[in-house]
Amino acid sequence: MDQEIELAGAAAEGDGGRRSRGAGRGAAARRAARTGGGPGPSLPYITRKIREYEVLDEEGLSLIESNADRVLEEIGIEFREDAEALKLWKDAGADVRGERVHFPKGLCRELLKTAPREFTWHARNPERSVHVGGKATIFAPVYGPPFVRDLEGNRRYATIEDFRNFVKLAYMAPSMHSSGGTVCEPVDVPVNKRHLDMIYSHIKYSDKPFMGSVTAPERAEDTIAMAKLVFGDEFVENNCVTLNLINANSPMVFDETMVGALKVYARHNQASVISPFILSGAMSPVTVAGTLTQILAEVLAGASFTQLIRKGSPVLFGTFAASISMQSGAPTFGTPEPSLVSYGAAQLARRLGLPFRTGGSLCASKVPDAQAAHESSNTLNMTLLAGTNFVLHAAGWLEGGLVSSYEKFMIDQDQLGMMQKMAEGVDLSENAQALDAIREVGPGSHYLGCAHTQANFQTAFYRSALADNNSFEQWEIEGSKRIEERANALCRSWLEAYEAPPLDPAIDEALLAFIQQKKDSVPDAFT
Repeated sequence: MDQEIELAGAAAEGDGGRRSRGAGRGAAARRAARTGGGPGPSLPYITRKIREYEVLDEEGLSLIESNADRVLEEIGIEFREDAEALKLWKDAGADVRGERVHFPKGLCRELLKTAPREFTWHARNPERSVHVGGKATIFAPVYGPPFVRDLEGNRRYATIEDFRNFVKLAYMAPSMHSSGGTVCEPVDVPVNKRHLDMIYSHIKYSDKPFMGSVTAPERAEDTIAMAKLVFGDEFVENNCVTLNLINANSPMVFDETMVGALKVYARHNQASVISPFILSGAMSPVTVAGTLTQILAEVLAGASFTQLIRKGSPVLFGTFAASISMQSGAPTFGTPEPSLVSYGAAQLARRLGLPFRTGGSLCASKVPDAQAAHESSNTLNMTLLAGTNFVLHAAGWLEGGLVSSYEKFMIDQDQLGMMQKMAEGVDLSENAQALDAIREVGPGSHYLGCAHTQANFQTAFYRSALADNNSFEQWEIEGSKRIEERANALCRSWLEAYEAPPLDPAIDEALLAFIQQKKDSVPDAFT
C-alpha cells in the first residue's frame, strides 16, 4: 500500500465512439445541480468565483519559504535506493552525500520554472476533460482503503466488485469530476495483477479522467501502456491523461517505489501529485509553521525532480494534512490545525505557480454518523475556500481512510453539489438583483407568489436529494428513516440504473488482450 492509506482527448484516429451517454448539459444537468441527486449528466468542473481564504501575510509566507530553503540546504531530503535520481541531482548542482541530497538555495525553484501552471487532464470522452490549476476545482473519490462498509452494514475487505461499484458511482455522481484511482483495494485479486483490473475498470465503467497505479514502476508502465491503447501513443506523450499520487515518506524521504513511479509518469508527460503524507506530531512538527516548512521543502524537492526527468511535465503541489491524538497517537480530522496547514500550503502553492491538492471529506468516524458529518464538512469547506485545484477523498472516506463506505459516498456526493453551488459566488445579474420583485411585493407582504419567485423557484436554491426537511409527522409516516438509510436506498437505485458509457469494441478487445498477456506472464502474488 502506498502511504496515503494504500501506503479527454481522442486517439490519433478519432474519438473511437467515446461520446458519453447523456453528455449534454441541458435541463437534466440543471436538475442535477439543483438537487445533487442524480444520477445524471456530469456537471462541468468547478470554476470558482469566490476568493481564496488566506491565513498568512507576506511576512509569514516569506518566513516559511526561508525556513524551507534552510531545510533543503542544511538538512536535505533523502532519495532512497535510486542511483539514477542521485546522479541527476548531482549533475543538476546539488550536494549529494550518500542518499541524502542537499539543495543550493534557489535550485528547486529554478527547475520548477518549466512546470506548467495550468493544464488539461484529458478523459476518453473529451466532454469530461477537466482543467487543472487556476480557478478550477476537481472532485475525485476516496483513495486507498483496504476495507469497505457495504450496503448490508458489513465492514469487510474490499473486492474487485466493490471497486467497480465505486467507479460506477463516481461516474454517475453529477458533481464528481474524476473516477479517481484506488477507490478501494480489491484484495481478492493478486497484488501483482490487481492494478490491471483497476485501470481497466476506470476505462470500462467510466469515461471521466482517472488516476494511475503507483505501487511499483512496472505497474506505472502498465498504466501508460493501457492509456496508449485508449488515447494513442502520440496523444499520451503530448497530453496529460492520468494524475498520479506520489507521497513523500515524511519526514523528508522519497522511497524507491514512489521515485520509480514518478520517473515513469514524468517521462511520459503525465501529472504527478507530490503529496507529503502528514500526521502532525508524528510525521512533522506539532506546530502549523513547522509543518508548513517541512511540507514546502518536501514538495520543492519532489516536484522539481519531475523537471529533471522531463522538462514541462505537469506536477501538482499536494499535501495530506491531519493531526494526531497526543493521548493515543490516532489520526484526527476536521480539527483547526490541519485546516490552517492546508490554507497556508495553498498560498505557498500559488506563489510557487503550481496547481494545488489537499482536503476532501475526511473523518475518523467508523460509521456515517454525526461525527463523520461534522469532521467531513469542516474539511470540505476548508478545501473549497483554500482554492484547492484537485480534491482527492472527496466522497466515501471513513475510519481515517481505512474504509470506503457506500452510504458515506452518497452523503458526500450530495455535499459536493452544495460546494459546486457555493463556488459560483454571488450572482449580480439584473435578474438576481430582484428589484422588480421588491417593487411588486412592497412592505408587509411576502414573496411566495410574486412573478420573480415563480420564474426562479426551480433554480433558486440547492435542494438535497438526501436531507429530510419535512415535518416530523411526514418523516414518521415515511418510515422515520435516518440519512444513512436514505443514502443506502439511493445508492442501490443508482447501481441498478447504471449504464456503461460507450467504449470502442476494438479498444476494449485490445485492453483485455493486454491484461491477459500481462497476467499470464507472471505467477500470482498476494504479498
